[in-house]
Amino acid sequence: MNVHHLFADSGGRPVSYALSGAAGGFARTLLAQTRRIPRLTPAVLCDLDVERLRALCLDLGWSAESLVACGDAPSVAEAVAAGRVALVDDPALLGAAEWDILVEATGNPADGYRMARAALTAGRHVAMVSKEVDSVAGLHLARLAADHGVVYTTADGDQPANLIGLVTWAETLGLDIVAVGKSSEYDLVLDPAAGTVTMLDTTVPAPGLAGLLDLGDDVRGTLAARAEQVAALPTGATADYCEMAVVATNTGFRPDAELLHYPVARIAELADIYALREDGGVLARPGAVDVFLALRLPGEASFAGGVFVVVRTGDPETWRTLEGKGHVLSRDGRYAAIYLPYHLMGVETPMTLLSAVLHGRPSGGTDPRRSAVLAGRTTADLAAGTVLTMGGHHHDLAGVQAVLLRDEDAPAGVAPLYLAAGARLTRDVPAGTLLALDDIEGHDAELTAAWTAGAAPTTEPHRTTEAVRP
Repeated sequence: MNVHHLFADSGGRPVSYALSGAAGGFARTLLAQTRRIPRLTPAVLCDLDVERLRALCLDLGWSAESLVACGDAPSVAEAVAAGRVALVDDPALLGAAEWDILVEATGNPADGYRMARAALTAGRHVAMVSKEVDSVAGLHLARLAADHGVVYTTADGDQPANLIGLVTWAETLGLDIVAVGKSSEYDLVLDPAAGTVTMLDTTVPAPGLAGLLDLGDDVRGTLAARAEQVAALPTGATADYCEMAVVATNTGFRPDAELLHYPVARIAELADIYALREDGGVLARPGAVDVFLALRLPGEASFAGGVFVVVRTGDPETWRTLEGKGHVLSRDGRYAAIYLPYHLMGVETPMTLLSAVLHGRPSGGTDPRRSAVLAGRTTADLAAGTVLTMGGHHHDLAGVQAVLLRDEDAPAGVAPLYLAAGARLTRDVPAGTLLALDDIEGHDAELTAAWTAGAAPTTEPHRTTEAVRP
């Protein structure tokens, strides 16, 4: 995306935003970057812990005089009109002042949905960071936005938006995409001398992994052997499945397997691994969305939770030239991997906010359709009355494994994972059961209605594309 073009003819118009979940990690990165962009300002910041939020803002350089804790609508409106930042703990107060776009970052499916709905129906744009909301209500919210002439979009800096943008770029160029995806949140770092592998702060023995650094002729066999070596480390984070559900909705790419492939892969191998099975890769069919575990040695650059597309190459001479410049091609030259080794969280999100408000453009130029369903399978026998609590860094559901189903494979009445969050089981559910709506009670009625509305058919084309930079 050409930044000068983005700002052209905007007349220096300032952009203001409201932010929910404003004391969280993503929010901090956005607020910190906002300090560097004079034309972008926060208007209303909402968090349940206002004192923590105030401390965060002071730490980032806002003066005490510029921050006003507000308990009612008139004080919110007055503070913002005076050029100060209103701090609130009640989401109902978000709309009391003038601002252009809501950044929803609570991670709470029901509350986040209601805040986004209120903004859209009031004619304000929404940048959705809470993938938990998007995986259940994203289609309905996108249609609400269209009905009210505003933008509903994923947020640059989060992996879904970055991948959607990369896919849009590749489609605009006419590239023949076979697979799209991202790396998991943390790399696998192999220490060959010690015979160990480390993920974040956990190190486990992996004595045979050093001998598996080359894919060899049997790609799937090597990947299976690597998986055995790292089996003691966690794979398949709920957040990964949720993010890929959002990508599937916005691109039409679908999971190749409900637990995804999660190959342990080096960056230079992506084009070989994400080839079709008849060409030695892992894919049963083209058009896949997936996640890999990035394997590297100490001192090698990280994939940093980045995103990729794998394409068929086409003209051999073009791609021999590109291979000579260091681009990743499969060993047979038929596939190539194109990737962005980063996602910078809220540091990138200002691009989304400015683009949505100044030009009415979402990240990636998408037209969403239900292509996959984020659902859940029980991992143990669960008794009637069990509450499916959501918790942890990745917002896991206790006793439930996230799965990603192709829309055509999802049975009628399947429960979206984050609609089940906090619900109670209506019956005893054996291990391995795909949760259905009939299995749960006490789930949020408004979120349920949004899920149902999103499933309603539409006759419009699947998606549009517009050129963006990768």
